[in-house]
Amino acid sequence: MIKDVLMEQLAHQIQTLIGQRMPFGKYQGRWLIDLPVAYLQWFERKGFPAGTLGEQLQLLYQLKMDGNGDVLRDLHRRMIG
Repeated sequence: MIKDVLMEQLAHQIQTLIGQRMPFGKYQGRWLIDLPVAYLQWFERKGFPAGTLGEQLQLLYQLKMDGNGDVLRDLHRRMIG
């Protein structure tokens, strides 16, 4: 039961992440999923922003490091177009 709840929460976080754009900086306006790994690594070293954006960037970093970048792009195409 707890596993189901956690999976549902993760699915919601990923769904939200897929539809977000970078609100500031060098990559302002880009879809978060299109941010280069090097940029996410920079945040990992310097510190992710506070709040929801920071949580999304941390999740994105982990997903990309685990080799799921293509899966995110495929989901994005299906959801956003």
